[in-house]
Amino acid sequence: MSRVKCGVTTRKRHRKIMKLAEGYIGGRRRLFRTANEAVMKAGKNAYIGRKQRKRQFRQLWITRISAAARMNGLSYSVFINKLKQKNLGLNRKVLSEIAVVDFESFQKLCDELKLA
Repeated sequence: MSRVKCGVTTRKRHRKIMKLAEGYIGGRRRLFRTANEAVMKAGKNAYIGRKQRKRQFRQLWITRISAAARMNGLSYSVFINKLKQKNLGLNRKVLSEIAVVDFESFQKLCDELKLA
């Protein structure tokens, strides 16, 4: 029985990693071991970043809503509480868009909530 060499498989694996390491600087682009470490680290950071992006956007929406609500004489917590009491199904993303794009509508919404 002939022995199995893994040259083709190894080359394919190396080529895949080196393709992912394009755009890196120095040995991270040229040397397989260094490139492999850099690609693995980049993959971990990308995974973490996808989770953090969701948190950061929610934080941004809350900040925008809070600022717009305070301009209309309501704190953020009171604004959200009154929204829930009225059973208005607007999420924070939509509310922040309304606050940024169409401030007059947001003012009307705040006025309605103040009366409640």
